[in-house]
Amino acid sequence: PIKQDTYECGIETVGNSWIQFKVQYYIYALVFVIFDIESVFLFPIAAAYGQLTLFAVGAAVLFIFLLADGLVYAWSRGVLEWV
Repeated sequence: PIKQDTYECGIETVGNSWIQFKVQYYIYALVFVIFDIESVFLFPIAAAYGQLTLFAVGAAVLFIFLLADGLVYAWSRGVLEWV
């Protein structure tokens, strides 16, 4: 019936609308979202850098090292390879 049809921007679909995407697209999207959210956390630290205490700067440096460690781990596991 019509309720089971796929709706795309008011245009009737042509052919099969269910296609499979490669897993790499999802992995890249997941890595992008993770690093995008982490950059949102880094922005206030950069904006208030001159007013931060030594403890806050140390926490920011630790956070950056954790980001770098996550990137190195993803790179070593081959997540960033496109094959």
